[in-house]
Amino acid sequence: MSEFIGHALSVFMAFFAIMNPIANTPVFLGLTAGYDPATRRRIAAKALFLSFVIILLFSAGGRLIFSLFGITLPAFRIMGGILVALVGYQMLHGGGHSPVQHPSEEDKQKSLDAALEVAITPLAMPILAGPGTIATAMSFASGGGLPEFFVTVGAFVVLCCISYVFFVSGERIVHYIGDNGIKVITRLMGLILAVIGVQMLIQGVGGAVSEFMKTGLG
Repeated sequence: MSEFIGHALSVFMAFFAIMNPIANTPVFLGLTAGYDPATRRRIAAKALFLSFVIILLFSAGGRLIFSLFGITLPAFRIMGGILVALVGYQMLHGGGHSPVQHPSEEDKQKSLDAALEVAITPLAMPILAGPGTIATAMSFASGGGLPEFFVTVGAFVVLCCISYVFFVSGERIVHYIGDNGIKVITRLMGLILAVIGVQMLIQGVGGAVSEFMKTGLG
């Protein structure tokens, strides 16, 4: 039981570090500047729902994707670990808007007519369900059976709920924490994320060596 709880916490913290609702709250406020609270709530709900759908599909179809493209789990963990570590490295050095996880300025839509389009891109993809988040979900969900799948999806649902609260209460939270507090939290999340990426890389290399040894001995 303790191992299951520990695994669930690890999955949640991995998602929390890479999605980082605290650091993404100012991004959300910037993208929805000028919109009324009701519109902001609609944008937040739609973006998080789409993010959940994306992660659900990749979590459920991870094994099928691996099979179709001939990808092994160790290979994906190695590449996913590198990707996640790079996002963490960017955050650790103050680059909270990592180029592999966040869009460029010209990608941000600011007109009222594009309000709900903002929920699709760039909010849902790639800010919330970006490459790093997808890599993390597929790595955890594809590493075992149904328990791992439900833990992965469940952890992401909890994080979506937390993110929604942060987004709709964004102005008050940013005012309370302050810009310096957000920078400190972002760097801390970056450190945790980089370590998680390295751990995924180590697991991938270990799995690849194990498969090579089995193939060689066979």
